[in-house]
Amino acid sequence: MANVNRDDIRAAVGAGMLTEAQAASLIALADTRRGARTHMTGLDEPFELFRGFNEIFIVVGLVIIFAGWLGLTGLGLASMSMTGYVAGFIYALIAMGGIALLARYFTLKRRMVAPSIALAVMFGVSAGQTGASLAAAFDMNFQGGLTTTAAVCGMCLMGYYALFRVPFTVALIAISVFATAFGIAAVGGAVPESAQDIFLLSADGPFAILTIVLGVIGLAIALAFDMSDPHRITRRASSGFWLHILAAPAIVNTVALSLFSAGTVLAQIVLVGFVMAMALFAVVIDRRSFLVSGVGYIVALSITVMQGNAFLVIMLLGFGLIGLGAQWEVLRRILMEILPGFPGKDRLPPWTMLTAEEAEI
Repeated sequence: MANVNRDDIRAAVGAGMLTEAQAASLIALADTRRGARTHMTGLDEPFELFRGFNEIFIVVGLVIIFAGWLGLTGLGLASMSMTGYVAGFIYALIAMGGIALLARYFTLKRRMVAPSIALAVMFGVSAGQTGASLAAAFDMNFQGGLTTTAAVCGMCLMGYYALFRVPFTVALIAISVFATAFGIAAVGGAVPESAQDIFLLSADGPFAILTIVLGVIGLAIALAFDMSDPHRITRRASSGFWLHILAAPAIVNTVALSLFSAGTVLAQIVLVGFVMAMALFAVVIDRRSFLVSGVGYIVALSITVMQGNAFLVIMLLGFGLIGLGAQWEVLRRILMEILPGFPGKDRLPPWTMLTAEEAEI
């Protein structure tokens, strides 16, 4: 009997023969019997933007069609005027319906990655037109209009994700949530003076607090996705990946930039400790996003403090990152074996291998 591999199981999910939950349970059982890491790539987090040039070819066609539609309907012009918001709303609904039909084929039937991402973005743009049309209908000011646009866009994208489960849609939803929260704060009278005010805890306004709070919420949801699929074979893990990409900078930038801007020796020491803690956290949850988010601050701190020796420190940091990337799984196994048991540890990606005797039991 021929061996059934992960690609076969993914194909069975795509054909509707297995659900994602059944596929995850089946592969978890196989990994337990044969050694958890035997059938895992282990060197990279699952990440796909496209599976072949044919997908890029289709994306180009979709972009051309959507660009032509925007040109014909005048997106952004009709929807933002009092006389044209009805047309803008109708155009948006037509576009969203057409995109949903295309997604039924390219996402649900063909299971294509790049076209699914492109369609999700186009759906988000059309959903934004819907929100802008509603804002124009109620004659909202600029800040209120942007807030309404972001909120409607986020709600529509939630519905799109519920229907098609495109992981990248989670990132678009998170961006909409951030934009809505910032818009509400701006409507209340708070306006950031610069981009840094979004992350500086010492700046006026609630933006830095909002950023870190939303980042923590995003992290919690991402971890829930991860723990529901520790072997990372379904779209839940891919959804978690995109949330980590946004949550990590929101958390790390807010804390690290605030410490870096303080300029005191104590703040610099705490900054180094914080980045190291985030690096360990990244290893534990097997996500590199937190580590990557903190590297820039170590480089900036090195240039500020080390002066003439800064570039030597930066080179050593680069070698360290290469070594960590090359031996990530080994270092993670050592760290996880040292750490005591904690809630959720057994639901993180596997880090051990069973012996041959254990695998045969």
